[in-house]
Amino acid sequence: MSARAIGSYALLALAALMLWGFLRSDASLASPRTLIALLITVGIPAGAGIMLLRAPGGRRSARVEELRRQTIEAEILRLAMQHSGRLTVVEVASALALPPESAKATLDSLAEREIADLEITDKGVIVYAFHDARHLGGKESARGILDA
Repeated sequence: MSARAIGSYALLALAALMLWGFLRSDASLASPRTLIALLITVGIPAGAGIMLLRAPGGRRSARVEELRRQTIEAEILRLAMQHSGRLTVVEVASALALPPESAKATLDSLAEREIADLEITDKGVIVYAFHDARHLGGKESARGILDA
């Protein structure tokens, strides 16, 4: 159970105990002070507990996951430049301390977006070839598209 879930259940339990205490008291609902106290002691903890339960990850979790994906892809591209533009799943998994399934999924994603091409060796090993990383040394000879 996550810390967020534990916190939400604790807030709901607090609200329930406060409500139980209020119901056992002699307080009158006719008094505005009593209603305000009830709202503060029961309503706010209960509302916060429900909000925590309803939004377990939220937008922040999605942003963190997107940042993680971008970081892994950037590290793969850096690694490709160090390995002459050619990488295998095993190289990526070992260099970035990723599970092989995660490394393969990320490499496949790069291939789907045409950042990498798939090649296969004579022994059946799949190699991801990064064209731009392989030809990075020739950028000094670049010229305008219309000049070619």
